[in-house]
Amino acid sequence: MSLFYNLFKKNSSPLVVVKGAGDLATGTIVRLKKCHFRVIALETAIPTAIRRTVALSEAVYDGSKMVEGIEALLVKSSFEALSLSRKKNIVPLLVDPLGESIKTLHPDILIDAIIAKRNICTKINDAPLVIALGPGFTAGVDCSVVIETMRGHYLGSVITSGSAIPNTGVPGLIGGESINRVLHSPDSGIFTGTMSIGDSVVVGEVIGCVGKSEVKTKISGVLRGLIRSGIEVVKGEKIADVDPRDISAYVNTPSDKARSIAGGVLEAILAFYTKD
Repeated sequence: MSLFYNLFKKNSSPLVVVKGAGDLATGTIVRLKKCHFRVIALETAIPTAIRRTVALSEAVYDGSKMVEGIEALLVKSSFEALSLSRKKNIVPLLVDPLGESIKTLHPDILIDAIIAKRNICTKINDAPLVIALGPGFTAGVDCSVVIETMRGHYLGSVITSGSAIPNTGVPGLIGGESINRVLHSPDSGIFTGTMSIGDSVVVGEVIGCVGKSEVKTKISGVLRGLIRSGIEVVKGEKIADVDPRDISAYVNTPSDKARSIAGGVLEAILAFYTKD
């Protein structure tokens, strides 16, 4: 008991810096914050999360964002971030796409949750424990451990040697649908939405447009993800997600995938702090 008391006693719990605050990253951030870790999130200046209702990255646009009782607050400095990280249920969020603040924050744990399918700029010596989500990383080379993000039997597994399953480009199966549930931009340009996350849709319904090109659904269900209007996208970029299970409540809670990944992250952290 003394180990965990010393580890998590007030104002001295490990500092976790999470690169990325999209929906999958948010699942991890929320889990760790509820376990009393100090957490700081880093994001780009123009986040392009699809599942915006459960993405703390929305704080970049709105100043704050609440998911399951955890509130992200946009801050302007590392000093402000460190101060706010000690507050219950608050996650400071910095616009820092290159992770330059990591050098001044000195995190105990760094989590690369960008889900870029490649390593952009994470190094194994960025923190005592470096965790990477998904493919593009090799445990023991550019991070300490990798967490599997592919839906299926191994989702959420902690990989201490080697890499995650390579990206197939095929969306995971949800409610019997895979490729058809995800919508991609038909052209390059500015996206303008005509529907909102949580709306029910039918096959062939127009949910928005990119320039003059309409974006139409391929299946019926609930619109669970939709990129922000006004965002510039490129042809083929993911811009929407339809959930065929047709349960509107799901759009406001982290997915089973996000929760599984978060569980893997927590396992990796506890294993690190309790190893012999």
